[in-house]
Amino acid sequence: MKQKVLVARMIFPDVLETLEQYFDVDVNLDDRVLARDELIARLADKDGALTAGDRIDAAVLAAAPRLKVAANMAVGYNNFDMDAFNRAGVLGTNTPDVLNESTADFAWALLMATARRVTESERWLRTGVWQKWSYDGFLGVDVHGSTLGIIGMGRIGQAVARRALGFGMRVLYHNRSRVAPQLEAQLNAVYRTKDELLAEADHVVLVVPYAADSHHLIGAAELEKMKPSATLVNIARGGVIDDAALADALRDKRIAAAGLDVFDGEPRVHPGLLRRDRGNAARDGDAGGGQSDCGARLRPARRGSADTDQS
Repeated sequence: MKQKVLVARMIFPDVLETLEQYFDVDVNLDDRVLARDELIARLADKDGALTAGDRIDAAVLAAAPRLKVAANMAVGYNNFDMDAFNRAGVLGTNTPDVLNESTADFAWALLMATARRVTESERWLRTGVWQKWSYDGFLGVDVHGSTLGIIGMGRIGQAVARRALGFGMRVLYHNRSRVAPQLEAQLNAVYRTKDELLAEADHVVLVVPYAADSHHLIGAAELEKMKPSATLVNIARGGVIDDAALADALRDKRIAAAGLDVFDGEPRVHPGLLRRDRGNAARDGDAGGGQSDCGARLRPARRGSADTDQS
């Protein structure tokens, strides 16, 4: 008899075909986030699960006595209560490294779009308002030769820093612990406290895992420390920024711009970040890892316990 597996979101057809050769697969054909009670009901007789952000905690595990492994199809795993997993003897896995380079590329896409006001000018063009070129039209700030601040110097943070070398940028970083001196030298990166980095950087990129100590890591007080000309890019998790405080800072021009791949409470987005007159925010719907080759790299099974470096 085949073991039973829940696939909580739609996945690539060839992957599904492979799974069905070995398992009795229950797939979420609606491709929506399962309500908690539905998740519990569908896991009740399952031996394994492929998840995509579904919260699995002690109560869910208690209702799934046969569950042996839950594989999170993502780099992060803050949706897993790992203490509960350990108590229940259930293996939790994730997919680190798969999206490192693609996510770093996307950080740069947002950085360039915000610093050079690309999305603002594109919206201006689409409205039909643009009539002529002018010297003071959509003046942005330079990226080359400027100071980049990276908060979170894990694998993705390091990939972001490597790209800065080609722009001749000064790189500052803040991390829970300093990286090795040889890596600092290789990346031409200098350690700063968070407050020092916020005050000095022209562009700040957030690449931290989401946890209790990183919830609203950037709030009103932190935004006040940034330069009025600074840009803020978030490719981490939505909850690391207080979106209400960010909307206020953008409205009051306390920072110049923000490039946002994720939002606090997504798919809901703070209305202040969606206003048509809030042109200094480049926004997308959590697409930082959305690159065709990434799908191919996600296909192989990831073995081992959940990786602890989500950045």
